[in-house]
Amino acid sequence: MAFLTASHAHHDAPLLTRFFRAIGSALIAIAESNPRLRRVKALQRLSDEQLAAKGLRRDDIVRYVFGDVYYL
Repeated sequence: MAFLTASHAHHDAPLLTRFFRAIGSALIAIAESNPRLRRVKALQRLSDEQLAAKGLRRDDIVRYVFGDVYYL
């Protein structure tokens, strides 16, 4: 998985563009602070052997974490 970080501050962008970027950044921060997403990330860091010991396969992580909320 690749991560991209943009460090260039878009001070030259129009005010309306900066406003919507700020809203988008806030929504992303809210989504990433979700405890379920943190649980998914923690399980993804485990090896396949560790997941097997928990009775999971890598393909089933999201279904396992979000299964009580969404029908997956």
